[in-house]
Amino acid sequence: MMRKEITSCLLCGRELENDVTWLYFTERFPKVICERCEMKFEKLQADTSDGHIALYRYNEAMRDFLHRYKFMKDVVLAKVFRKELHACLRKLDGIVVPIPLHPEKLKERTFAQVDELLNEANIPYEHMLEKRTTESQSSKNRAERLATVQLFKPSRKVKPQHYIVFDDIYTTGTTIEHAKRALLEAGAETVSSVSLIRG
Repeated sequence: MMRKEITSCLLCGRELENDVTWLYFTERFPKVICERCEMKFEKLQADTSDGHIALYRYNEAMRDFLHRYKFMKDVVLAKVFRKELHACLRKLDGIVVPIPLHPEKLKERTFAQVDELLNEANIPYEHMLEKRTTESQSSKNRAERLATVQLFKPSRKVKPQHYIVFDDIYTTGTTIEHAKRALLEAGAETVSSVSLIRG
């Protein structure tokens, strides 16, 4: 199936300088944002002291991106970081487990933002967890997040193997730590974590 070519930057609308038609046939993930917009995002060293891998730092450009993507429901923006996500996740050995939305939250948002990032990056994943509550962690302060009761329960049998929990943003780490613990308690051998952004 032929994909529609993107000829203008998805963030600022500026015409992309590359010959998009040629790139479409030679690159797996043709550029969808211009160099000027790309330079506004701050890349991180992949490995951090706590073992969590995050690709970008949360800055003003990332805040604007997240607002448009998650809350303005601009789903096409899932394409923006697909090349970087693919390069990171394809090197890791394990089953990728996206952080799920509660079904009520999914109805409200209309799409699962974490799933869409993985879909665009062509990364296979398995839903292993179910969200217990509709409460959003973003509305809580650090102390409230750290005091949160277990957010997830397994949605299927967890085999004794390695899992990689993936989320769009890592702030205090509460969401990801809850997901890791739920998998480990259900029988996972080991669990690591990756996010697009670190707050």
